[in-house]
Amino acid sequence: MDTSVNSFNPYKHMKEQFVSNLTGSSMLEIIALATAVPVLILLRRCFCSNGMRDGNATKISSKKNDDVIVGVWSLRAYMGAMLLDFLLIILPLLLFFTVLSEWTSVAAVLLTLLLIFLIAAKRYGASIYLEDGVDSLRSNISSYRVSMMVVTCLCILAVDFRIFPRRYAKTETYGTSLMDLGVGSFVLANSLVSRQARGFPLLKWKNALQSSSPLVVLGIGRLLSTAGVDYQVHVGEYGVHWNFFFTLAAVSILSSIINIPPKYSGILGSLIVVGYQVCLINGLNVYLLSNERGTDIISQNKEGIFSIFGEECLDYWNIFFHGLYCLVFQ
Repeated sequence: MDTSVNSFNPYKHMKEQFVSNLTGSSMLEIIALATAVPVLILLRRCFCSNGMRDGNATKISSKKNDDVIVGVWSLRAYMGAMLLDFLLIILPLLLFFTVLSEWTSVAAVLLTLLLIFLIAAKRYGASIYLEDGVDSLRSNISSYRVSMMVVTCLCILAVDFRIFPRRYAKTETYGTSLMDLGVGSFVLANSLVSRQARGFPLLKWKNALQSSSPLVVLGIGRLLSTAGVDYQVHVGEYGVHWNFFFTLAAVSILSSIINIPPKYSGILGSLIVVGYQVCLINGLNVYLLSNERGTDIISQNKEGIFSIFGEECLDYWNIFFHGLYCLVFQ
């Protein structure tokens, strides 16, 4: 269903065509992009001096005005850390997603070799591995969530421009792209910091609805804002009314009311993806890929609703439970 048929805005139709019929990129290029992000973060730790680490300043005592000196030094260290983050993480990623997109694989190899060289140097080895155990796991999860959010923001802001390669945008039917990987990574990041992962008791369904209400509000807000300004909406992605905020809210609610220990979540996730794949083989795939839509709410938003359990083998609920399962072995 093409919503541009009911719109008098020709620019909207052009923008919808701009993000339609995309087939994605090669697995090698996606792996190179996925490798470059953690390598850049590790390089950032290599070049981070002890005084600037995480924006924390070394306290310098002064008999006259101790607080003023510490405050000035903290601001200087924080701004230095921000500049280092921009130069070593944000700027390279922005270049990889735009003008250096054809050199991504080469750049990933060179960055990896540089990281290996720095780790081999003894004076840099200590600056990478400072924490062990729980603190190290928490730091790695935080780094993953931050990097995933940075990549998500860059891609969302750049996807409407021609300088952003079309192969990085979400695929239409089959294929793998950077933004396809991003939506799954978002769900995985949520699972790593969920109540189940932190060992907290599960919420009742009423409390689960309340905790997920901000995502529902964001989803409704996006729906109203896009409709109000006649913004282009590719209905083949999530449907006529659905969006990713509704998917996150649904996954959060379903996972909150299911009382299953994290060590068994991998089994449940596998059962979900196998069961969904059986449904796809037996006709669900034809239904989801069809352009025909009924008047009911499920048919209007079939892509988004069925993406809760899995859409073209991208199983969000399955990803959530497998993310919990991975934490058991840490």
